[in-house]
Amino acid sequence: MTDTMFANDVAARDAADPLAHFRERFHLREGLIYLDGNSLGALPKGTGARLAEVVSEEWGEGLITSWLGAEWSTAPRRIGDKIARLLGANPGEIVASDSTSVNIFKALTAALSLRRERSVILSEATNFPTDVYMMQGIEAFSGGRVKAVTVAPDAVVDALNEDVAVLLLTQVHYKSGRVRDMAAITRRAHEVGALVVWDLSHSAGAIPVDLNGANADFAIGCGYKYLNGGPGAPAYLFAAARHHAATPVLSGWFGHARPFAFEEDYDPAAGIERFQCGTPPVLGLAALEVGVDLLLEADMAELRRKSLALGDLFIERMAPLCDAYGFTLASVEEHAARGSQVAYAHPQGYQIVQALKEVEAIADFRAPDILRFGLTPLYLGYGDVVEAVDRLEKVCATRAWDKPQYHERAAVT
Repeated sequence: MTDTMFANDVAARDAADPLAHFRERFHLREGLIYLDGNSLGALPKGTGARLAEVVSEEWGEGLITSWLGAEWSTAPRRIGDKIARLLGANPGEIVASDSTSVNIFKALTAALSLRRERSVILSEATNFPTDVYMMQGIEAFSGGRVKAVTVAPDAVVDALNEDVAVLLLTQVHYKSGRVRDMAAITRRAHEVGALVVWDLSHSAGAIPVDLNGANADFAIGCGYKYLNGGPGAPAYLFAAARHHAATPVLSGWFGHARPFAFEEDYDPAAGIERFQCGTPPVLGLAALEVGVDLLLEADMAELRRKSLALGDLFIERMAPLCDAYGFTLASVEEHAARGSQVAYAHPQGYQIVQALKEVEAIADFRAPDILRFGLTPLYLGYGDVVEAVDRLEKVCATRAWDKPQYHERAAVT
């Protein structure tokens, strides 16, 4: 195919893209190619207006009456029910609250309360650090009764046995984008009597998820990646209805059956509300709801189809750069096992990512050598992928990454 034919083909794909109109719903400056929605989603244009309404009208005018009048108090459940529609859960099985780390703690301790005779929390050695840190914190808090165990990624399933109370796994790996088979792994865990907590931070809004179809026990995830809820957006927690009698250790007042009775002793709420803890972060929840509502307008099957097509195109365009500049594909090419990102390893990965920012292409870096390129179909087109790789090639060809300032690691990468 000639360059002209290829360019025409890419332009035709963008013109025929049924999701292309969503790009206008996001605040993205002209010329920017944003490949980091798997870390922080772009700003929906509707978020600013919604936050202004909450601040000036609901808070400014309604003041404390807005806990009822503007439905602040029920926002965690309302937004949780909306997220449930994205994740194959039922109403009343997801609550939007707290942070991902806090929700991991709540989900793990809830699972432990249902398997008190067992002592092991199991995960993979390369899991996202906060997941393992929370496991280690529980081990320390228990005085060693509970053991935090990690094994090589490919050894996780074989490590499941009668000592494991709960398995904590990320469905889409944060570095490679590898997708785990949720149904098969959950089934195997259940065969040995273990429960599973799934981290969906890189799944929700990126790939189809069917929690109840997989017979999942618990799941958590953040709201600021593909859900476009903004930096530090509230997270969410899923607990299958059959596990609503579990007792998470964090017994905050919003998880009480009657929070405004101000009773001295804790009496957990009957349903998903028991997985709440402190006062809902109203501003953060309002921003998150805008992002979730926007995503609910899209067809998830079409979103997944485009995501995979974008990934295929990215890998195809990167092949010459792998040969010329030493990039190594760190993601799997198989569609069923690839999330909505493509990752490459390179010894100068950090410096290259910094240099890309100067040419208006934003990706991110994960130590020790991974460049991650997030593929968010709502605001990324086929032409964007081609242009991003072209800009990356120029950065490599000119060694623009070799500037002294790029060799000093920033606090946030």
